[in-house]
Amino acid sequence: MAQFALPLTIGGDHAARIAVGPSNQAAVDALYRAVEWPFRTAILTGPPRSGKSLLARWFAESGVGEAIDDAESVGEDDLFHRWNRAQASGTPLLLVTSRPPGEWRIALPDLASRLSAAMLIEIGAPDDAMLGALIADHAARRGLVLGEGASAWLLPRIERSHAAVEVLVAEIDRLSLERKQPVTISLLRDALTPVGTDRQPRLL
Repeated sequence: MAQFALPLTIGGDHAARIAVGPSNQAAVDALYRAVEWPFRTAILTGPPRSGKSLLARWFAESGVGEAIDDAESVGEDDLFHRWNRAQASGTPLLLVTSRPPGEWRIALPDLASRLSAAMLIEIGAPDDAMLGALIADHAARRGLVLGEGASAWLLPRIERSHAAVEVLVAEIDRLSLERKQPVTISLLRDALTPVGTDRQPRLL
């Protein structure tokens, strides 16, 4: 599992990084080939917390092109203008969204046709290698030391999503700090406690 270093800082002086694997390798490659996008426009979509905004920020700050995060919430007239500007200037335009344009409610027919012609870049659900990398990354950001075998124990028991991993590691960290104890299998099991107790919802 590779780590893609981004030339920007998040929350201090540490360079932001994003794990790259089968679920997002094609998306990263497509961002590097922005000059090949049809009509100089691409739409980046994927699951929550999958790194879409981070990639868009890298794309914009590296000078490759312009990025609009949460594009479906932007006014249609503004999007239409930005699309036209990208064609006129030759500057690639990246639109980031949690839903593909086919699921948007677009009133302007001209905008709908233009967005349908844009390149669609999708980030998929994480595989086991990506999930393991995400667990390690979120733990490292928190200064949380996971015991040997913790990740392997968790992988078959957690929801297969970027967001669930982030929530889970936060819960493990909370329990470790609250109990003033290292991460053990018992603690990991408690972090996955089902709904209906006085603990956090289970992610299994």
